[in-house]
Amino acid sequence: MFRRMRCFIGLDPESEVPKRLTGARASTRRRRIEFKQPDMLETVHEIAIYIHRFHNLDLFQQGWYQIKISMRWEDSSRETRGTPARVVQYEAPDLASEDVCGVWRIDDVEQSFSTQPFRIKYARQDVLLSVMVSFNLNLGKDEMPSTSAVILKFELMYAPILENGVEMQASFDAYTAAVHEFRIPPKALLGLHSYCPVHFDVFHAVLVDLSIHISLLKSGTSTPRQKVASKSAIVDSVARDHYEGPDEVLSQGIGSKAIELIKALLISRELLLEELEKISRAIGRTIDDLVAADLDLGRFEFVGSSKPDLSAAGRDFSGKKGVGRVAGMLENILEKSNGIIEVGNDVMLYSLSKEELLDVFFSVGNQLSFIWNVFLKFHRTNRMKILEYLYDAWAIDRKAEWSIWMVYSKIDIPHRYLRSAADDSSHRNTLGKVVTRKSNDEQALISSTRAELHRKSIAQMKINTRSIQDMHIFGDPSHVPIVLIEQHVMNVPLHGSAKNLSFSSLGQNDSAFVSKGRGDRVVQISKKNGRLLKVAVFVHGFQGHHLDLRLVRNQWLLLDPGAECLMSEANEDKTSGDFREMGRRLAEEVTTFIRKKMDKLSKYGGCRDIKLSFVGHSIGNVIIRSALADSLMGPFLKHLYTYMSLSGPHLGYWYSSNSLFNSGLWLLKKLKGPQVIHQLTFSDDPDLQNTFFYKLCKQKTLENFKNIILLSSPQDGYVPYHSARIELCQASASDQSKKAQVFLEMLNNCLDQIRAPSSEQRIFMRCDVNFDQSAQGRNLNTIIGRAAHIEFLETDIFARFLMWSFPELFR
Repeated sequence: MFRRMRCFIGLDPESEVPKRLTGARASTRRRRIEFKQPDMLETVHEIAIYIHRFHNLDLFQQGWYQIKISMRWEDSSRETRGTPARVVQYEAPDLASEDVCGVWRIDDVEQSFSTQPFRIKYARQDVLLSVMVSFNLNLGKDEMPSTSAVILKFELMYAPILENGVEMQASFDAYTAAVHEFRIPPKALLGLHSYCPVHFDVFHAVLVDLSIHISLLKSGTSTPRQKVASKSAIVDSVARDHYEGPDEVLSQGIGSKAIELIKALLISRELLLEELEKISRAIGRTIDDLVAADLDLGRFEFVGSSKPDLSAAGRDFSGKKGVGRVAGMLENILEKSNGIIEVGNDVMLYSLSKEELLDVFFSVGNQLSFIWNVFLKFHRTNRMKILEYLYDAWAIDRKAEWSIWMVYSKIDIPHRYLRSAADDSSHRNTLGKVVTRKSNDEQALISSTRAELHRKSIAQMKINTRSIQDMHIFGDPSHVPIVLIEQHVMNVPLHGSAKNLSFSSLGQNDSAFVSKGRGDRVVQISKKNGRLLKVAVFVHGFQGHHLDLRLVRNQWLLLDPGAECLMSEANEDKTSGDFREMGRRLAEEVTTFIRKKMDKLSKYGGCRDIKLSFVGHSIGNVIIRSALADSLMGPFLKHLYTYMSLSGPHLGYWYSSNSLFNSGLWLLKKLKGPQVIHQLTFSDDPDLQNTFFYKLCKQKTLENFKNIILLSSPQDGYVPYHSARIELCQASASDQSKKAQVFLEMLNNCLDQIRAPSSEQRIFMRCDVNFDQSAQGRNLNTIIGRAAHIEFLETDIFARFLMWSFPELFR
């Protein structure tokens, strides 16, 4: 019933080894080392995990939480697991706080580490954990350097708040709320320094800020008699019995293993020194312990070898004789696709005697241990600067890594669509050639086919990387959404009348009045010492909930923690009425929210400027545009920044090709007749030019945004494909009625706004998101196209790809 556990505070500023880890257990370890059977050349992967902060984005339950970490080989044939080796609490926990209880602990049975329990009471709450734990992964005595990956497992443990105050330590093992796993590829086990955020799942939206550092080290076994006199006659005897001569060493295969291990240690040493040089330069700090260190490899140093500069000043303090590569050992090693280190051409190492092999092994191993401990100490002293550096590098790497699932292309927006060009299914260009236009169904089919071909290529792709792999994505790469991005960047002259009021007026005065409140209250934007107010408004769709877009909101906050997010509630349970009324309610909600935030900023120097962004799902996009057409939003139109539409029917429901959905709309109008359905289907007025959508498209609701992103899905049967993308629908070409003419006018009015020169530069993007629906099978939701429409709300991977690839659009 009871597991053997160890609980410590372990705060020791001078050493990475807690004082409580010494004593009986340490003595047992030494005895085990001294009597170890004959394999002396042993290495160990040490994986240090710095857990900095737990940030609650959107946990639905208050209570006590805890992070549990364990580690195992991906190869199921290996029974060994990562063992917690040392723990450092590098900032003392606030034991007087009611939100922190107990201490961290190590479970010897599960070989896991758990942080101290902490209490979560509200959203966007920060808990500083400030603890480092390192795991040791030992290689088997007959193994070459590892070709297996490592699975790093994080568990979010939960215990409710109990009124009777029972002890929580015993209850945490009973409930794992969420699990998130990462894969550390074999290449990364030789050396890695990376920021690694843990988000768990969509129902447990948190951010655990941590960094991971890995190095291959010489295991703590016996040393050769040439370097250090052993106190144990047994060790000396083992060395003599095991190494009788070079020929015998090679004939037994021990020499090949020794060469492999030496090469792996050299690579690890080189990677560690190179990374230390990068970090030292990036944060402007000198690594004093290495400046004066002698990192000479003796006769294995060669002229012309690289010399990492470990000083912030840029001078060569890398050692008395420099730090070099052993010739021929590192060439193309990191590029091997299977991670195996080849030994066929290492003539120099094969020519070494037994004593020389041992000498190189222990010299490099001892250097690595020294450099590694210097790094851990340096990291502890400069942890925040190093974390910032690693975060920036991580963000850049993710943009490149996630491009696997993204396909880019450029688009040109036509000046205007002409009625004469849409009279037939084909038209003649200026050269007289017949150009056949694709129907809307064909365009959606082309997009789906293109995405599926790309998905198949990913399934056949061997993703070879040295980065930590998030198993939410890399667990099954072929099932991740494919995003086809069409981008158009417009550089246009800025009209003087369209300049941002805050910019033009603040150049001459200290402040500008941009909007008026009720009564005599005036909202003021101040230039001096003012702050930038960034507001993102999220609007749900038909019969939706204000938290529908919480996954996209969470990604926005991860990218820009300083953003003020408004999850609109003004139209919750009120989406069956008139779009104009819904727009009015949203406008009142948004203006009230902005004024409250500006009033708050007035206590801290005022508001320098505003960036106002909107995200809408389904008809929420129509509500947003209706609000922007309302007079209440007039003073804030010049502060519009990014607009992201998730499957929004911008051109209504005309020319929908989904017969099942159209039948449902017809039946809904007959039975209930909600006003919003009549407006979407243009049956709200006998005169088409007097309908709501026709008038909305004439109003300049899109003109002032600097960035416009339209997300659609060819699998979405609820919103017409062309309507979500604001593009020409070929079905209107064969329609000779007034309906086709009105549709074309609406389309051109929307595109005119996108092309309008109200900004120095406008980015316009159409993004097709192709979800993997193979697991859902063929059911009613997939047949009528509802599954993809709702998938925009139930997954955040597509938003993660898009937002981290174009961070400048969301900050």
